[in-house]
Amino acid sequence: MQSTLLSLAVIAGLSAASAAEAGVLQARAAVAERAQSLLASAPAALRRASGDAFVARDVIVDADGTEHVRFDRTYNGLPVIGGDTVVQVRNGRLGTISQTLRSAARPALKPQVSADQAIVEAGARFGSQFQGAPSARLVVYALNTTPTLAYEVVFNGIKADQTPTEMHYIVDARSGRVLNQWDGIHVTRPGGGQAVPAGAFAGGIQAARPGGGSSGCAGTAATGTGRTILAGNVTLTTTRCSATSFELRDTTRGGGQTNNMAMKTAGMGTVFTDTDNIWGNNLTTDAQSAAADAHYGVALTWDFYKNIFGRLGIANNGVGAVSRVHYGRNYANAFWSDACFCMTFGDGDNGATIYPLVSIDVAAHEMTHGVTSRTADLIYSGESGGLNEATSDIFGTMVEYYANDPADPADYVIGEQLFPNNANMRKAIRWMFKPSLDGSSPDCYYSGIGSLDVHYSSGVANHFFYLLAEGAVVPAGFGPGSWANLTPASLVCNGNTGLTGIGRSAAQQIWYRALTVYMTSGTNYAAARTATLNAAADLYGNGSPQYNAVAAAWSAVNVN
Repeated sequence: MQSTLLSLAVIAGLSAASAAEAGVLQARAAVAERAQSLLASAPAALRRASGDAFVARDVIVDADGTEHVRFDRTYNGLPVIGGDTVVQVRNGRLGTISQTLRSAARPALKPQVSADQAIVEAGARFGSQFQGAPSARLVVYALNTTPTLAYEVVFNGIKADQTPTEMHYIVDARSGRVLNQWDGIHVTRPGGGQAVPAGAFAGGIQAARPGGGSSGCAGTAATGTGRTILAGNVTLTTTRCSATSFELRDTTRGGGQTNNMAMKTAGMGTVFTDTDNIWGNNLTTDAQSAAADAHYGVALTWDFYKNIFGRLGIANNGVGAVSRVHYGRNYANAFWSDACFCMTFGDGDNGATIYPLVSIDVAAHEMTHGVTSRTADLIYSGESGGLNEATSDIFGTMVEYYANDPADPADYVIGEQLFPNNANMRKAIRWMFKPSLDGSSPDCYYSGIGSLDVHYSSGVANHFFYLLAEGAVVPAGFGPGSWANLTPASLVCNGNTGLTGIGRSAAQQIWYRALTVYMTSGTNYAAARTATLNAAADLYGNGSPQYNAVAAAWSAVNVN
C-alpha cells in the first residue's frame, strides 16, 4: 500500500516500454519495496513520528548496486509538504538519508480556522478572477520550518498574457496566515501579469493521460522529415496509420506526441496528421513547422536523459508526454504543467520580434521541469524555486550541446534563437555565464535572493554550473570590446580568475546525481552546495579534482 504511486507509475509504463525497459521498471518497484521494509530501522534519522507513512516516488540504482529510493511522507494520512526524503540502501542496509525536514514533532490535527476561511485568506492574494472552484486540503507544512498544520489552497486562472496559473497557497490552520505560495505552472520567461476575468481567453488546462487527442490508430513507427523553423531539416520519428496517413506521435519514445492547439488556450488540442510524412516548410506560414521543432526538441531531450543518465522519460517510467503548440494568440512563452503532463509552446509574434518558442533549449527546459517534478520536486518559490529554474536552464543547455545541430550552435545562452537579427546574441532569455546581463538576475549569492522571482534567483546556480564546466573563461564574442565587455574577473564573485572547468560531461553528471539522489523539495543554495559535493564524491572521489572544482565554483558565486 505504501508504494502505491510508484507501482501505478510502473503499471502505466509497462504498456509503453520495450521488454528490456519493462524489466528495468519492475526491478525498480522491487527496490522500492526493499527500501520500504528498512525504514522502521531508522526512526531518528528519518525524523519519523508514529503517524508517518512513506510512499515511494522514484528509484535510482547505481552501477555498483547501491539503491536510492525517494519517498513522499504523510502523517496520519495528511501530506507532509517538505517531508520528502531520499534513502540510500547498500548491501541491505540503510545508508545516507537526504531530507530538509527538521523535526519529528507533529502538530495537533484540529484546525482553528475552516477550509472556507483559508480559501478567503488565499483569495485575498489571488484576487477574484479565478476559474472553477478553489480547493483546500489539510496538510502538514514542514518546508524548512517546524511542522505546522495548514491548508493547501489552490486557485486556477489565466493571466493577462494567456499563461495559465495554478496558485498554491499554504494557509496556517490556526492563525489563517499565508505562510508560502507558488505557481504550479512553470514558464520559460518571467512575467504574465495578474489573473484576468474567467472566460477572457476560454482558458484552462484539462488533466489528461499522455496520448490525449490521438486518433488512437495502432500504427507503426515511421521516419519522417521535419522542416523546422529553427533547427533546419531534421529526422522525426512519427506513426504510420496507413499508407497515406501519419501522426506526429513517437511510439519509440513512450508514445509522446505533438498536438495543435490552433490558437486556443483550453483543452489538449489534436495530434498533428499528415499524408506524406514531411512536416512543415521551414516557415511560420505552415503550422507543422513549429510542431516539427517541438517534436524534434522533445525527442532529443528524451534521448539525452536516456543515453546520458539511463532515465526512461520524464517520470522514469517509459511514458511520453504531450507537446502542445500554437497555444493562444501571439503568446510569447512556453510552460510545463503537471496537471496535463504536457509542455506547451506559444507562437510569439511569428518572428516579427520573437519566433515560436520551440527552440531546442526551450523544449528541453520545459521537459526538464517535468523531470524535476518527478525527482527533487523543488518547490517553485524561494531558493528552491531558483534551483528548479536553473535545473531547466542547465539541462536545456546540455541538450543543445548533445544535439550538435549546426543550425543551432550550442552555447550557454537561453533562447537566443528566438530573436530575429540577433547579432552577437544581444537578445536572449538568460545568459548563464553572466546572469546580470538580463538586468535582473544576480551573479552572486546573497541572503535575500529567495525573495526574487525564481527566473532571477536561478542566476546563481546557472552561473555556478557554467564556472564548474568551463571555468572563468569568457565565451567567444562576449569579451572586451563586445557589447557585453566581459573579462575573467567579471565572471567570478571572489576574484578567483584562475578557476578551471571540469568539462560539460562531468558537470552534468554531478548536477543530475545531486538532483535525483540528494536534493529534496526544500533544498536551498547551501544544501545544493552540499548535494553537489556529495554527488562529486560519489562519482569521482572525495577530494578529487572534480570535488574540489565543485567547491571552488560555488565559492566563486559566494555560496560558501
